[in-house]
Amino acid sequence: MKRWQKISSKVLFKNRYWTYCLDTFDTGNGKVNEYHYVHTEGSTMIIPELDDKFILVEQYRYLNDMFSIEFPCGSIEEGLDEISNARKELEEETGFTSDELIKIGFFSPYNGVADELCSVFYTKDLKKINSTPDETEEFILHFLSAEEIDNLIKENKIWDGMTISAWTLFKFWKSK
Repeated sequence: MKRWQKISSKVLFKNRYWTYCLDTFDTGNGKVNEYHYVHTEGSTMIIPELDDKFILVEQYRYLNDMFSIEFPCGSIEEGLDEISNARKELEEETGFTSDELIKIGFFSPYNGVADELCSVFYTKDLKKINSTPDETEEFILHFLSAEEIDNLIKENKIWDGMTISAWTLFKFWKSK
């Protein structure tokens, strides 16, 4: 297999979370092709554990018009590194902080459409603080056992693909 050769790249739209891009490329046959995609700085997801329970947040997801139970997560904001962003998301969404975040892996949430990589962190070193969610965010905290998470995934009550991916990474990391 050959790597494609980028010919040009153009920004079509940009906001504080992502950029919509259009690239032209050649697959090696001399023909120019187009690729539309979303560029991001990435995202971070945190699997926080407190007293043998995992903290997940329930929030409204506008595009699906549904409520979703997820691990705390968010786009990496400009000027923040992965760890700082993970800590910020943990604090905003749960009202807990941690000095020890362990990176357990990463995944691509939607390859083919976005270049985003989501880095997954684990912590059990939690301290309670005041949460400071963004103005469009409301959260209900869920404290769930591993078995409860597995059952909610089986029952399709946890349907967020990023949460399911992070949980899978966590289970493999934990079994090492």
